[in-house]
Amino acid sequence: MDSPQSRRDFLAALGNGFGSLALAGLSMPTSRAGRDEADKLIQEQNVRLPRARAKRVVQLFMSGAASSVDTFDWKPQLVARDGQKFDPGGKVELFQSDPGAVMASPWKFRPRGQCGKHVSDLVPCLAEHVDKIAFVHSMVAKSNVHGPATFQQATGFVRPGFPSMGAWVSYGLGRLTDELPVFVVLPDARGFAPNGPANWGAAFLPAAHQGTVIRPAAASPIHDLFPPKEAAALATPANERDTLALLDRLNREHAAARPGDSRLEARIASYELAAKLQLSAPQVLELAGESAATRALYGLDDPRTADFGRNCLVARRLLERGTRFIQLWSGADNGFPRRNWDSHEELAKDHADMAASMDRPAAALLTDLEQRGLLADTIVMWVTEFGRMPCSQGAKGRDHNPFGFTVWLAGGGIKGGTSYGATDEWGWHAVEKPTSNYDVHATVLHLLGIDHTQLTFRSDGIDRRLTDVHGEVLHDLVT
Repeated sequence: MDSPQSRRDFLAALGNGFGSLALAGLSMPTSRAGRDEADKLIQEQNVRLPRARAKRVVQLFMSGAASSVDTFDWKPQLVARDGQKFDPGGKVELFQSDPGAVMASPWKFRPRGQCGKHVSDLVPCLAEHVDKIAFVHSMVAKSNVHGPATFQQATGFVRPGFPSMGAWVSYGLGRLTDELPVFVVLPDARGFAPNGPANWGAAFLPAAHQGTVIRPAAASPIHDLFPPKEAAALATPANERDTLALLDRLNREHAAARPGDSRLEARIASYELAAKLQLSAPQVLELAGESAATRALYGLDDPRTADFGRNCLVARRLLERGTRFIQLWSGADNGFPRRNWDSHEELAKDHADMAASMDRPAAALLTDLEQRGLLADTIVMWVTEFGRMPCSQGAKGRDHNPFGFTVWLAGGGIKGGTSYGATDEWGWHAVEKPTSNYDVHATVLHLLGIDHTQLTFRSDGIDRRLTDVHGEVLHDLVT
């Protein structure tokens, strides 16, 4: 068997790294002969892969830190001890303040679905889907600061300079279609979350794998996709042909002078994709053909849900047409009045506003994907950078809590109606099966048919991966 280095070279020479070879049959529309050849190469190189259950991923990112104890992590003790001193028996580390009194959730929790999972009245629409969802209640973050913790969920690291999960999936699996980007980002209509485009960047991976931002509600949903009208009016077939010929010559000269630099290649690929997007993007973004029932399902008829609902509906349209990874944001930067889930001052108002915009559309996405047969091979992830404290901040808010919070997954081989791990009686610290983003990322890659320890890229002399040197597949969540 070849040495590890020569094996990496072999895989890289055949395509975009390990995943492009190993999952050729899944990732690209190839001939039967091409798939047979890929299978043969995999066998010859002794590459062992998990069985792929999923082809696509949607990451619903609740920016600002959604409170677990007000959504999915039921803690009766917060009701029993409401207003009492918060005294968990150890030092309480907070982001902004001293710990206040125990604060009960403003919303009641009720058992839902056949599994009987208790979910808050704050998210009544998602509560109807508990039998599809696996809840991870024992998440732990490395930072209680929004920027680093957002990076950790998006890229696996608390520092900038690392590829996003979507970029890794793009690198590992490649395209399902040539007509649309592999990785699409749908930001909150109110603006970018902390870290901005670095949350979906490619970092040291080839630049072509970064996310493509689409703003469905904007006048120009994809920046610079179409030329300005005045420029288009001046274009003629002859001068466009001459311009393209000159660009081709300059590009070849530029590439020859910079071997190993992926930026020009990515830019060329971007222009090629843009030409196709001029035809495909309007078809995806035009929602007039959707039925009145579908538009109502996503809440396009309600000002509170219209923006996030439009993004969720566009996400479904992208997924069914071949986009592989979508990062969909609920919440923008830390402006006032609050435009995200960062409810330091008045949780009952701010979380109510954010949940009202997110709950119905997110539930609609699950319903719609299932009705169309897409949920079976699409993973939906609901994540946030950390949770919020069980005690009050001031009189009505909650401070940051990185020590125990909840994320959930559904579809694509996920075992619904299950809960994994637990926080203490307060919802403060993870005490049963503490779990990191590395474990969740490893599990998602596993369901996509990728061994997270083998999806690597050499950067600065280190074989980097999404899960760093950590991560265990959460087999309890997998069907």
